[in-house]
Amino acid sequence: MNLHTKICFIASSDKQAQQALNGHLRHYENYPLDQAEFIVVLGGDGFMLNTLVKTREWNLPVYGINCGTVGFLMNEYSQDGLVERLQQSLEQVINPLKMEAVDKDGCTHTEFAINEVAVFRTGPQAVKLRIFCDGKVRMEELVCDGALVATPAGSTAYNYSAHGPILPIGSDVLALTAMAAFRPRRWRGALLSTSAQVEFEVLEPSKRMCMAEADGRSVRNVIKVKIAIEHNIKYRLRFDEGHGLEERLINEQFS
Repeated sequence: MNLHTKICFIASSDKQAQQALNGHLRHYENYPLDQAEFIVVLGGDGFMLNTLVKTREWNLPVYGINCGTVGFLMNEYSQDGLVERLQQSLEQVINPLKMEAVDKDGCTHTEFAINEVAVFRTGPQAVKLRIFCDGKVRMEELVCDGALVATPAGSTAYNYSAHGPILPIGSDVLALTAMAAFRPRRWRGALLSTSAQVEFEVLEPSKRMCMAEADGRSVRNVIKVKIAIEHNIKYRLRFDEGHGLEERLINEQFS
């Protein structure tokens, strides 16, 4: 076993994460990204999502240590045996969603999301959306508070809270889920192939203002949002054996 594994530690500004970072730095050297073999992220799920986007060009395996609340994408906190845990961890490769959001001024904003891309109303009135799948209109008008497209990895997050389905990790499926649908009142969403391209067109955008978000990174006053899996980007998440995403998604359904 290589006991000289080169680790780049990235910690959130939260007090608990900073304390955990200081504890690890008493035992391990902190290497820069261009010299590291692993990235260790200390924080919660939100910090992990942002870190994955910021560090994707290095294509390094990323191992999260939970210093937040839920920690769905993280491993349990421990100061002991970090190198052994890293080298025994199992890798889960995830392709993100690519969001291309066009605002009212015609500017296109591109973001990537591991969990979901969502559109929301930003005013007092419900939004009206026209939904396209692979260029074909599938719903002429959805009146709702918003709608989202979720990956299997993100299906237990906002998607599940909006009564969307939990998707098995590794399945070639995306969840399209409405939030507080008013018309059609009983519409609960759809399951789509990961090869599908979804487009939300905002109807009456000057009256029914809307924003788009990719894992919390937002664009306001959007008129059109395109969403598709970006197969050319791969995030390499590492999990302790027996605690990977597949096991967590199964446990979530029986909890």
